Amino acid sequence: MATDRLIRMATQMADFFRSQPDEPPAEGVAGHINQYWSYPMRQSLIDQIKAGAEADPIVRDCIAFIQLPENYAKAG
Repeated sequence: MATDRLIRMATQMADFFRSQPDEPPAEGVAGHINQYWSYPMRQSLIDQIKAGAEADPIVRDCIAFIQLPENYAKAG
């Protein structure tokens, strides 16, 4: 999936969770990503944010909460 599309989807989630009073927005976005996105999608989003892709501050913050298995390798 194109990275700009991943960032756009994460930004839409950020817009939603920004308006939810019960959960910190970055954790809400990460929770949704952890539940529904594949590991390659998660890794791609993380890689692009770390490489400096333009993104909503909530999306930037959410990568701290995104889960990847310890043995996950992009090449494998």
